[in-house]
Order: sequence, then structure tokens, then C-alpha cells
Amino acid sequence: MPLIDPYSNNPAVDARQSETAMEIRRGILNGFQESDLVFVPEFTLPGGRRADLIGLDGKGQIVIIEIKSSVADFNADNKWPEYKEFSDRFYFASHPSVPGEIFPETEGFILADQYGCEIIRDSDTRKLPAPTRKSLTLKIARAAASRLQLVSEYAAKLD
Repeated sequence: MPLIDPYSNNPAVDARQSETAMEIRRGILNGFQESDLVFVPEFTLPGGRRADLIGLDGKGQIVIIEIKSSVADFNADNKWPEYKEFSDRFYFASHPSVPGEIFPETEGFILADQYGCEIIRDSDTRKLPAPTRKSLTLKIARAAASRLQLVSEYAAKLD
């Protein structure tokens, strides 16, 4: 189920993220539009953690992108290592206003603004166990379908 603004009827609106975080997310989605990666934002992982973006590529690899909109946002987060057990590739993504050197050199890093993004440092690939991949892929597909259904219902009410 998507997390939405409780004061909006539009299920595509998420009011929990900062404006900068939403700009980073838009830039990533714009930047990867021509790639074979498709994303689901605000995805709940097994165990209850929430990934900012989870993606599937054409080969079925799972990518998690953790958005950090400020130094304070990065420093307040100590849960990101747990995300790696649910992805083949893991990236941090941030804005040009955030110093890139705060992010661990052992992880992938994407620089983004509202218009696009650039992979500054590629992620190592860690192959997920087949049962984990299968269950996550099914969960991602169901989350995407559920959200599309909500948006379709909302659009139908506007007609």
C-alpha cells in the first residue's frame, strides 16, 4: 500500500518526503527512463524497513536506491546496511548541495537534481539467493499493480 498525503485524495502524492528528496527522486526516475530499470518508490522490505526506491532491471536484478537529501539525513540513518541483503546492487543518491565525500566509497553513488542523474560510482553486484529474489520480485510486482490500481481509480473519479 502506498504511503500518501493524508490531506490529499491523490494516491500519487507522498507528503512525507522533503522537497529536496522529491527532486532527487524525480531526477533518478528521469535519468533512468531510457534504461531497463523500472522503480517502485517507498517500498516496504521484509522486516518492515522502507526503501526509497526499489528497481527491477530486464534481467531480474534488484536495485535499491537510498535517497539522502542532506548531511543530517545521512547521519541520522544507520539502517541502510540492512537494505543490502535485499538487493543485487545498492546505491546512495543525493543532491549536488550535499558533499559526496560523506557517502561510503564501498557503495554505489548517484548524483541527482530534479532533471536527471549521473552514476558517480557504480555499485558492486551481489547475487541475491534465488528464493529471496523470487519473493521480492513478486512483492514488487504486487506493490506496483496495487498502486496502479489506486491511481486508476483516482483518475476514474476525476472523469
